[in-house]
Amino acid sequence: MLKGKAFKFGDSISTDHIAPGRLVHLRSNLPELAKHVLEDADPTFAQRVKPGDFVVAGNNFGLGSSREHAPLIIKMSGVSAVLAKSVARIFFRNAINLGLPVLICDTDKIAEGDELEVDLTGGKIYDRTNGAELTFGKIPPAMLKILDEGGVMPYIKKYGDFKLNEV
Repeated sequence: MLKGKAFKFGDSISTDHIAPGRLVHLRSNLPELAKHVLEDADPTFAQRVKPGDFVVAGNNFGLGSSREHAPLIIKMSGVSAVLAKSVARIFFRNAINLGLPVLICDTDKIAEGDELEVDLTGGKIYDRTNGAELTFGKIPPAMLKILDEGGVMPYIKKYGDFKLNEV
């Protein structure tokens, strides 16, 4: 069970909001770049986020470039999952590949600061602040294994291959 606080964002949060293009020179220093995660959408986010917290957004989260830095620095900031109404496909794939769960759900009932619990295998989100119970599509077993290992590369290092028929 994932547990943390919701940081609420609106629609169309781009990869430039997540990893500002003006800081491209920090790509070789990811810990430093992570100190600026989402600062163009919320200048205080990186200082306030705690391990386990959630990014909660509206439609079209992660649109823009296909840079892997965007989901990676979100994960590095301690965020345990992104919850959004919809996400850009390339952001979704990059996030899963890097071990960051992206859950598609109706986020309207979640407010900034709400305490959430997420059951990845059960497809449920419990808002402990307002009592709401939300659902998201079941995560396929193969994807859960990738997430459990922290991403595609750790999965391959551990298993040497995709053993999808064993999942």
